[in-house]
Order: sequence, then structure tokens, then C-alpha cells
Amino acid sequence: MLIEIIAAMGFLLSLYAYHVEKKLADKNYKPVYSFNKNISCNKAFLSKYGKLLGRSNSFYGMFFYLMIFILLQLKFFDFVFLISILSVPGSIYLAYLSYVKLRTFCLVCTSIYLINILLLFLSYKYI
Repeated sequence: MLIEIIAAMGFLLSLYAYHVEKKLADKNYKPVYSFNKNISCNKAFLSKYGKLLGRSNSFYGMFFYLMIFILLQLKFFDFVFLISILSVPGSIYLAYLSYVKLRTFCLVCTSIYLINILLLFLSYKYI
């Protein structure tokens, strides 16, 4: 199913973001996709908005996409749709923080926001 592929992509992007966040502790590390101060995920990852309750947003993302994938395997499509509904306002808020407050474009973050919107539309088809 396409929705499983999208969820797997979300998990992999979150895993990559988590990996990059850990590597950013090394001041010499520069991710491939960091082009300049306005097109870089470093600013988003390292900002005060990059964590919730002391944990990285990407950690929660990995858990979220894993949960989506498991719920899909169990054919609990209503729950997938429900948590997809909840993820979109969170994505909109994080996009606002990134684009407006931090004035940066994070390619990984934007991809995750789009994946969350796609999950919402695709999960709607299954309820």
C-alpha cells in the first residue's frame, strides 16, 4: 500500500534527522543539505523548538511513524486517520516556527510536513 511506503519514508526521514541532530554536537560536522543560514536544518534542529519535553522532535517522529505502520498492519485505519488528523496542526505549527520565527527552510522538516499531510489524505480513503 502507498500509505505504508509514505509512513516508512516518514520514519526514515525522522531517523535521519535524529542522526544529524546527534552529529551536530561536533562543531565540524556539516550536513549535506545545509546550503546557507536560510536553507539549513541545523537552525531548526538546534532551536528551542526542536525539542519537546526534553526529547528531540525527530524521536517523537520515529515513534509516530512506527505507530502508524503498526496500526496499518493491524488494519486499525480509524486510528491511523485520527492520529493523522492530530499530526497536521502540529506540522503547521512547526512550519510556522521554522519559516516565520526562525526564518529558515529545512528540507527534511518540510518533507516531513508534506508526509503528514499525505498520510491524512491517504488514511481518509481507508475509513
